[in-house]
Amino acid sequence: MPAELSGLLLTGGASRRLGRDKALLPVGEGGEPLARTLGRSLAAVTGVALEVGPGHSGLPVPDEPDPGEGPLAAIAAGWSYLLAHGRPGPALVLATDLPRLSPRCLREIASWPAPKGSSVVPVLHGRLQPLCARWSAGALERAAALVAQGERRVQAALDHGPLLRLTEGDLARCTPPIDAATELADVDLPGDLCRLGLDLEGGRAP
Repeated sequence: MPAELSGLLLTGGASRRLGRDKALLPVGEGGEPLARTLGRSLAAVTGVALEVGPGHSGLPVPDEPDPGEGPLAAIAAGWSYLLAHGRPGPALVLATDLPRLSPRCLREIASWPAPKGSSVVPVLHGRLQPLCARWSAGALERAAALVAQGERRVQAALDHGPLLRLTEGDLARCTPPIDAATELADVDLPGDLCRLGLDLEGGRAP
């Protein structure tokens, strides 16, 4: 794993459609909150991992100038902290809504070969997944500049600059295969938990 790779776990979403905080969903072993499960996985594959949000993961939490302004602003806040602490390299950006994401899948995204200066972004059902992706330093810098200009669309930071699309087929060719449709399935509605075989009260279904 590249030593300069950092991690940013985004936990500040309102989770209005789900009706409860995604970061606190008891989906880990023994009902561990999702933020702690993902935070541990992120820390295992990066040199430094942070949480940008209210502090549910056990990771260090930097100050966020504009909490509640969306994921692009959270990425910019995390990037500012990393720069101030001598971490100007790429970062693995991860939202707290992927209850089936495995450490192995995260490790593949973190280490996937790509041209120098490229972001590595998985694709699911033809759509880029920028909130479970390896952002280049250039993309992170653009995120900060765009937020300062009032932009809030995450994709805007990736629209200009080299980007490698990590397809479902790419992940399926890993050994053993990685099922992107399961690993990258996010939770927005209560029905999504049932679809993924998860129990709100008891964690992962048998």
